[in-house]
Formats: sequence, structure tokens, C-alpha cells
Amino acid sequence: MSPHFFLQSFDVIDSTSMKARELVMGGVAPWTVVVASEQNQGYGRKGNFWYSPIGGLYFSIILPRGDINDLQALTIFAATTVSETLKEQFRIKPSIKLPNDVYLNDKKICGILTENVVGERVLFSVMGIGLNTNIEQFPHELENGVTSLKIELGRTIDNEALLEHIVTRLQDDFRTMNG
Repeated sequence: MSPHFFLQSFDVIDSTSMKARELVMGGVAPWTVVVASEQNQGYGRKGNFWYSPIGGLYFSIILPRGDINDLQALTIFAATTVSETLKEQFRIKPSIKLPNDVYLNDKKICGILTENVVGERVLFSVMGIGLNTNIEQFPHELENGVTSLKIELGRTIDNEALLEHIVTRLQDDFRTMNG
């Protein structure tokens, strides 16, 4: 049986991670996935801006509490999952730049940020993933350091199908990791 997750989709949002943290505080279930076609305030490590125009795949997953409380280990785990999924789906050879990036042909294609949501204790972890899928062109200041699947493969990517592959694999791997 395929793992199950709950999807909340938005056309434009400030940040999928900010929305996911808000939803956690409202009591949503683990494996709720917040996805947006575009983010106005997407961010990565150290609050760095994540360019998030229409065409990319931007989502945050509310993870259940697990045995791993080390956010860096969760992030590396997710980078491996994303990299393996891209390799299998598109017959490409992405690489991981520790601790949180996936590269293709020496250019960044994906960034991952995992944050704990805390109350009196750790409630959940929110894992945000920004994947450059169908972006055709980047601003001048980014174009030498980033790429997209569409630029590299010369074709449009089905973001919905890719999202399902990544989240399903993360669920399977997370269950295996946590016994």
C-alpha cells in the first residue's frame, strides 16, 4: 500500500514553511504537505532568499516526531532521497553539497531546510524543499550558480507526479529509519 499524505495547495504564498509552522500550531496531522506554485518569501539556511517563481516545485512537509532530533541529519537524509529520486526518474546524476543542497552539473537545483516547531517541547519538524523544475531562466545574479530540470533536460516536468514520488519515498525512508 502506498503511504498517504495530506496536501494543501496554494497558488502564491509567502513561504510554504511559514504556512506549515502555522498549521502545526493549529493541530494538523503529520505528513501534511504544503505546496505552492510560487513563493514571495521563500528562504533557506541562515534566512537566505530562495528564488521561487512560477514553475518550480516548492513544498514543506510536517514530519512526525521521530527518533532523530538532529535537524542536520534529517536534512542530509532528505537531500539523499531527493537526489536518488531525480536519478531514478530522469536518469541524471545529481550530487549532494552538504548539508542541504542538491546539485546537477555543478549548479544548485534544490535546497532543503528542516526546522523544529516547538511549544513546551518539540512538536514537529517542518522540512522545506525548493526544487527548480520548470524554470526556464534565472536572474542574472543567479544564472551561473543555479539550474533547473527543464534547462538540463529540455522538457517540462510534471511537478505533481514528482512531488508524490519524493514525499512517498521520504515516508518510506522515514518509517524505515525510525523502525
